[in-house]
Amino acid sequence: MRQSHAPIEAVEAIKTTKTYRNPTVLETIRRDLKRHWSIYVMAIPVIAYYLIFHYGPMYGLQIAFKDFSPAKGILGSPWVGFKHFESFFNGIYFWRLIKNTILINLYDLLFGFPAAIVLALLLNEIRHSVFKRVVQSISYLPHFISIVVVAGMMIDFLSRNGLINQILGSFGMESIDFLQKEGWFRFLFVSSGIWQGIGWGSIVYLAAMSTIDPTLYEAARMDGANRWKQTLHITIPGIMPTIVILFILQMGNMLTVGSEKVLLLYNPLTYGTADVISTYVYRKGVLEASYSFTAAVGLFNSVISFILIVTANSFVKRISENKLW
Repeated sequence: MRQSHAPIEAVEAIKTTKTYRNPTVLETIRRDLKRHWSIYVMAIPVIAYYLIFHYGPMYGLQIAFKDFSPAKGILGSPWVGFKHFESFFNGIYFWRLIKNTILINLYDLLFGFPAAIVLALLLNEIRHSVFKRVVQSISYLPHFISIVVVAGMMIDFLSRNGLINQILGSFGMESIDFLQKEGWFRFLFVSSGIWQGIGWGSIVYLAAMSTIDPTLYEAARMDGANRWKQTLHITIPGIMPTIVILFILQMGNMLTVGSEKVLLLYNPLTYGTADVISTYVYRKGVLEASYSFTAAVGLFNSVISFILIVTANSFVKRISENKLW
């Protein structure tokens, strides 16, 4: 029986075949740095900013577990464990601070978050370009007004002799001390925030709408879909990934309320609904110099915010394909 042999060309091909291996992580990084070095150079200031002003100060978080004294320094101050956390949890203001912070953020989530989406959808339906640009410019302007100016305007308009009470008086209604009553603070705080940020917040959604394929609208019109159905079945699903990402980020801020405007608007008469975690930290840390206590409160706030954003991302990932990571 004659033995078969492989063709000479196949043998030579096998001999000359090189064995390739997957590059290591270091080789991949080195190759990417060499190829995109200019982008990494531009990223250096941003990376330095976060390292210096965000990650560097994390070294000082240890004072939350110490009785910090500026004279002794961070290393010289004695360890006290969870003393300051227990003091905060057992404090008389704990539940009031948590309640006020969550309610303000919840109202902003229910009314402020959809407001920017609705404005973007309305602007997207405007076909007159000049009118659209004018409306956009007017809606953007409040974002560039300082919080101090906004708070001053609110105090002037809502005072007993302010514009709002003068209008109420012209209809025979009694004057209202808006800024002296607890029941009005959350409404005024959230509504002023919506007025100031609704236009700026709509930019992200308008940008997302610009990426939607126009042929989808043409096909929908050919099938007889009106403007409302096009918005419902094309525009909203098209911007849903953006909505989900911003919603997850918003959930991560449920225990965070900027202290600036609250400090400018609240007073002892409205502490019951206006006092939030950030203002409490300001009073204890800056005015009373309780550095370790406020560091513990801030660390608690950050941990809860991290848990909320991870939970929100996990929940969204289960019910849809959109997620933050």
